[in-house]
Amino acid sequence: RDSDGDLHYEGEAVAVISKNCRRITPAQAGRYILGYTCGNDVSERSWQSKDFSFWRAKGSDTFAPVGPWIETDINPQDLEVIVRLNGEEVQRAHTKDMLFTFAEIVSYISQQVTLHPGDLVFSGTTGTTKAMKPGDWVEVDIPGIGVLRNPIVEEFDASAL
Repeated sequence: RDSDGDLHYEGEAVAVISKNCRRITPAQAGRYILGYTCGNDVSERSWQSKDFSFWRAKGSDTFAPVGPWIETDINPQDLEVIVRLNGEEVQRAHTKDMLFTFAEIVSYISQQVTLHPGDLVFSGTTGTTKAMKPGDWVEVDIPGIGVLRNPIVEEFDASAL
């Protein structure tokens, strides 16, 4: 409710964990990844600068939509990620340009945190983003996986119902 309205999209590829994993190597990571999907790592930029951590800016209700489904037979390091805001292409990236592979990211996380079935590992985003506002819609398009389409809506007071 106290957002300054500086809400941004971050189109990303997302790995979906298939089984518990702890302290695995990058070579083992593929055995623990069910597949990949599209994600929009919605971020409230003013909260990122005000808060001591990013939990609220990235973890608020509705802030990490994923879908439309999980693709299990795809090369995660050969995916194009295209983001559209109201139909206009605003971001284009390729997972081959990631600083770390999904296998390296999952391995790294598993050194400190046990990953469980259904956990989601977002790849991170590239480039710049733009603010979204109520009435906008965002598409995260990863050919070979599908298109995640999300409307941006004003928060409502559920207690008033």
